[in-house]
Formats: sequence, C-alpha cells, structure tokens
Amino acid sequence: MDTLRIDKWLWAARFYKTRSLAVEEISKGRVLVNEQTVKPAREVRPGDLVSVRQGSVVRVVAVKGLSGQRGPAPVAQQLYEETEASRLAREAAAEQRRLAAEPALSIEQGRPTKRDRRQLDQTRWGDRWSASVDS
Repeated sequence: MDTLRIDKWLWAARFYKTRSLAVEEISKGRVLVNEQTVKPAREVRPGDLVSVRQGSVVRVVAVKGLSGQRGPAPVAQQLYEETEASRLAREAAAEQRRLAAEPALSIEQGRPTKRDRRQLDQTRWGDRWSASVDS
C-alpha cells in the first residue's frame, strides 16, 4: 500500500475518533496536506506534510507510514512524526495558557449569593410583601 485516503489515515493515526469526524474536519478546512486544502478522498503518501488544527492547536506532522486499520496508540504514533517547529509552537502555546490569568478572576460580578439576594430584595421591596403599586 503506497497511498491511503486522508480521512482514513487521520482515523488510523488517532487524530480523530471516527472517520466521520475526520471527514467533517477536512470539509471545514481544518486539515491541510502540503499546505493545500483537501477533500476527504485525497490520497496521502509517506513524506507528505499534514497540518491538523484541533481547537487552537495546530500540529504539522510528516507522514511516515500508512495503515488501513486503527491500532493501539503506540502503533498509531509510528505513522507520523511531528515537525520540530510544530512541537515547539505547541509547547509554547501550552506554557502561555498555563501562565495566563484565571478567566474567572476577570468577572467582577457574577451570580449573587443567597445573602446578596436577600439584601437586594430588602432594598428593592422594603417592607412591602406585594409588588403591586398600592402601598
């Protein structure tokens, strides 16, 4: 076997859990082969560069081998080799996410606590037990 469909290779190399997910991501343009957008039936060969975007992470891998069946992870990792530039960029992005501020800290006011809600009700309604205009 000297060529294989890109969707089947991505599935066998464990980039996606199912072939249908691989087809969907390829159709959305998140997978490039040799820096060109492709269709799911595009054939890949050993030596091709495949760029896969998963979330905010872009991985560029060189195809080392082909397999028509999905195997265990150690076998799947032998089908490709990540480029050095891709690995360094991925590690730098992970380090930047690790050092970034906690997103929840930027929220100045969220959902009120029970105590806050009672204080709001007290100031809003005062001694009235009804929302009617009659006081």
